Amino acid sequence: MATACSVFVNPSFLTPRQHPPQLTNFLRSANVSYQPYSLSFSLIQRRRFTPTPVAATLTQNLGRITKTWSDLTSLNYWVVRDYYRLVKSVNAFEPQIQRFSDEQLTAKTAEFRQRLRQGETLADIQAEAFAVVREAARRKLGMRHFDVQIIGGAVLHDGSIAEMKTGEGKTLVSTLAAYLNALTGEGVHVVTVNDYLAQRDAEWMGRVHRFLGLSVGLIQRGMAAEERRSNYNCDITYTNNSELGFDYLRDNLAGSNEQLVMRWPKPFHFAIVDEVDSVLIDEGRNPLLISGEASKDAARYPVAAKVAELLMRGLHYNVELKDNSVELTEEGIALAEMALETNDLWDESDPWARFVMNALKAKEFYRRDVQYIVRNGKALIINELTGRVEEKRRWSEGIHQAVEAKEGLKIQADSVVVAQITYQSLFKLYPKLSGMTGTAKTEEKEFLKMFQVPVIEVPTNLPNIRNDLPIQAFATARGKWEYVREEVEHMFRQGRPVLVGTTSVENSEHLSALLKERKIPHNVLNARPKYAAREAEIVAQAGRKFAITISTNMAGRGTDIILGGNPKMLAKEVIEDSLLSFLTQDTVDIEVDGEPISQKVLSKIKVGPSSLALLAKTALMAKYVCKSEGKRWTYQEAKYMISESVQMSQSMELKELEKLVNEQAEMYPLGPSIAIAYLSVLKDCEVHCFNEGSEVKRLGGLHVIGTSLHESRRIDNQLRGRSGRQGDPGSTRFMVSLQDEMFQKFNFDTEWAVKLISRITNDEDIPIEGDAIVKQLLALQINAEKYFFGIRKSLVEFDEVLEVQRKHVYDLRQLILTGDSESCSQHIFQYMQAVVDEIIFGNVDPLKHPSSWSLGKLLKEFKGIAGKILDGSFSGITDEALLKSLAQLHNLSSVDINDFHLPNLPKPPNAFRGIRRKNSSLKRWLAICLDDSTKDGRYRGTTNLLRKYLGDYLIASYLDVVQESGYDDGYVKEIERVVLVKTLDCFWRDHLVNMNRLSSAVNVRSFGHRNPLEEYKIDGGRTDVMVNDGYRILRNSHLLEGVNFSFGLNRHMPRSIRISENDFGGSG
Repeated sequence: MATACSVFVNPSFLTPRQHPPQLTNFLRSANVSYQPYSLSFSLIQRRRFTPTPVAATLTQNLGRITKTWSDLTSLNYWVVRDYYRLVKSVNAFEPQIQRFSDEQLTAKTAEFRQRLRQGETLADIQAEAFAVVREAARRKLGMRHFDVQIIGGAVLHDGSIAEMKTGEGKTLVSTLAAYLNALTGEGVHVVTVNDYLAQRDAEWMGRVHRFLGLSVGLIQRGMAAEERRSNYNCDITYTNNSELGFDYLRDNLAGSNEQLVMRWPKPFHFAIVDEVDSVLIDEGRNPLLISGEASKDAARYPVAAKVAELLMRGLHYNVELKDNSVELTEEGIALAEMALETNDLWDESDPWARFVMNALKAKEFYRRDVQYIVRNGKALIINELTGRVEEKRRWSEGIHQAVEAKEGLKIQADSVVVAQITYQSLFKLYPKLSGMTGTAKTEEKEFLKMFQVPVIEVPTNLPNIRNDLPIQAFATARGKWEYVREEVEHMFRQGRPVLVGTTSVENSEHLSALLKERKIPHNVLNARPKYAAREAEIVAQAGRKFAITISTNMAGRGTDIILGGNPKMLAKEVIEDSLLSFLTQDTVDIEVDGEPISQKVLSKIKVGPSSLALLAKTALMAKYVCKSEGKRWTYQEAKYMISESVQMSQSMELKELEKLVNEQAEMYPLGPSIAIAYLSVLKDCEVHCFNEGSEVKRLGGLHVIGTSLHESRRIDNQLRGRSGRQGDPGSTRFMVSLQDEMFQKFNFDTEWAVKLISRITNDEDIPIEGDAIVKQLLALQINAEKYFFGIRKSLVEFDEVLEVQRKHVYDLRQLILTGDSESCSQHIFQYMQAVVDEIIFGNVDPLKHPSSWSLGKLLKEFKGIAGKILDGSFSGITDEALLKSLAQLHNLSSVDINDFHLPNLPKPPNAFRGIRRKNSSLKRWLAICLDDSTKDGRYRGTTNLLRKYLGDYLIASYLDVVQESGYDDGYVKEIERVVLVKTLDCFWRDHLVNMNRLSSAVNVRSFGHRNPLEEYKIDGGRTDVMVNDGYRILRNSHLLEGVNFSFGLNRHMPRSIRISENDFGGSG
């Protein structure tokens, strides 16, 4: 065993003159005085440092006392204590509900809904409903909610965030709040971070809800619109955050009511967000975007990539790692212009600046196997927070094209944003929002400020006994990786399972290579397809004896690591290894460090005689079915069939399965036979895993090694939380190098530390430990958290400007799509009147006599908007005739508003026949009279009557032409709807482009001591007004053009607003 050696550094050998300035600042920031022996670093020459038993006991006892006192004085303690009153009520209902039959238990759902209709509230039935769910879970899942899980469910129902440690059963907790809130019939969304977890929870927890009579839906990538619509209409819908956001955006791009998939007009009611910190904090920096194809500048990207290779960092350009920005120097601009043979990179007629800057960003900030991987000729993004590949996501603003050019891949077309929303704005749409996670307390202030949602720490069912060892800091990355390998090897020799967390694919494979040199068997889990496909399997078995798992952040969430292994997953693997060779001839090339999976699994599991007999019988049946019936499955189809059989075993009793086998004896019941064999093997695996788990606990449990600090303490805590679940033993150790990316990104000066270690030990590869180091590292993390909080806060504040506009546009859009045909016509009439009003307000002044009005310009603009739908009699009106008529009008004492027209001018076509149209005309007149936008002058009445006359003439002419066209009324209404929606989409898309450009431009104004946010709000408001005005004008001009040419809209509209057959209904 390696020995430990501590060297206490007496600062007296370093005189004040000899202290480097960085060290002086470090000592001050760490609150370390210059008294002798006050600064102590522990320099670990080998490894294991064990404090004396007495000192350790005193430290532990003092820690317990301090923690107990802090608990008693915290608000969280009293909030949780109050929830125990609900727990008592739930426990009181339990004996009574346990006596219910399955039918009586299911009938409680209808009873609860009836009580809600009669006036009771959710609070009135909460305790009894929770007791019903607890009993249903016990019967269908074999899992009974602990008292602390009841508290967790109550926290979720109250619209708060429940912080529950890893392994405390958050997934089961969600069933309580989901069931209770689904009773209202308005829909509940349970939001997870990926498709796998959504599917797992919908199948697993869905058994409880289905048993109680609720419908359960699941949204997955690639689903058709009809399937999505059906699933969103269920009582409880499981989905992931990105699918939910994109469905909302796609619904607001839909061309017809039939294409909508969510519950409109109220798609959001109550959401439970699993891993809420990941969704709202980690993903909060990146808005959801739907892009359309824009300009085709694909040829410029490879050229810019070649130019970027010529430019040298530090000479031709400078970079800022913290915010991924690049700045060209004068030398760089000159060289780039010379290489591109242009006089100005920013020349609007030949713009190269954007392409060169993006090429430099791709070169410096977007690294292969870190930010992305290349697969099948495509650059696929790796989510840095989850470690997973996101195939359908692309970087915007030309970054993705620049990366493709750098890698020599085919350049996909540039894109323009047609819809966008941030996760913060998306989840603010829920009237009631809750979430659950293992790590949210450090971000509580942000949750309160952004969402007004508090974080409640739910106590663990069993005390946490995990040992978090001190952080070790290394001067060099080489020394860190060497010590990581030594620690893994040391634990492997003991038999303890180890989980090593890395920050990138590159680092995980580097450590894998180091372990292979020592011939240490291990699993790797990262974004590469051969590993990602087995994610759940690898993580589930990471707690077995001798298991070494190297993982990116993929192992941070989702599947629990159970000491001794996951018996269900293990049993499924045994079934697959026994039967796949009989079901399919296909082979799959998946290996773990050179050993096939089957050899690793079957060599360690002792399957009993009864299980072996059932496996042999099922294998013979599979072989016979394949031969006699000619059935042959692909590898994936065979795996799916086994999965379905395993699912059958979980949803049916053994007696039911045996009955099914007997009934289908002549038909070779392969599915039920596999299910029975699985149940038998599962019992053997449960015994094996329990025994192995007990042995692993005696050895010390799972050991977690973090190889770098993240930009947030919360993400580090997620990794720590994989160890010590449900009161299990375990330990964690973080090892960091002063060459890690985080230190470079935040310009943390580390040269002094390297020199200090070298002067003390003459060896840069030896780690240092100590309170001062920990404090300094935590201070750096807190600064990083503040920086990224600032980014998210800025993003939300900027998006709030768009949020108001987005809500107005999307509400109007849904009103057009979901409203009846009459309401669509009313919209058109209102906007026709609004266009007329704008023309009049721009050319008249109610304070002055009509002779001073610009009547000639007014008539010209009005005829330009109306086009050829006006009859010949109106086109002959002159400004002199109009002035004479207005003068006569001003002298009249009264007018008949039902049959009004200007004296001596043509009457509007007689289109306002029928009560409905007359009412519409009268309502518009009342709106004109009550309009405060008209100046209050002597000629206000004349101005309002002119608005009435021209508005009526335009609308009546439109109705007259529609009637004469001979088209069916339903077809006309459909044309109106399509034109309204398409024109609105066109303007909203242009508005988003302008607002995105504006958000980039206003940052420059900070140099002029202006607040960029205020500038954005002011200019954004102006842009919105311009868009609304332009939208009204363009919408009416397109509609009137279409009517004039017998609805030949496609020939007379911009390409972006042309109509296709798909616009007339269908699911798209």
